[in-house]
Amino acid sequence: MSSIVINPKSSEELKFISELLKKLGVKSKVLSDEDSEDLGLALLMREADRTETVSEEEIMSKLNG
Repeated sequence: MSSIVINPKSSEELKFISELLKKLGVKSKVLSDEDSEDLGLALLMREADRTETVSEEEIMSKLNG
């Protein structure tokens, strides 16, 4: 099943929407800012090009400056 992401403008709106969904019997979960960032990062990682490989030497040279 698909999901809906809602970004309320205020804490009052968040509370109202959460209560409405509860009354309608719709499951919902409030995500923290950190959770939202993690979800976005996971989506980007899923879309990343994994066909190109990089050598360990190239990675280490980038990390070392």
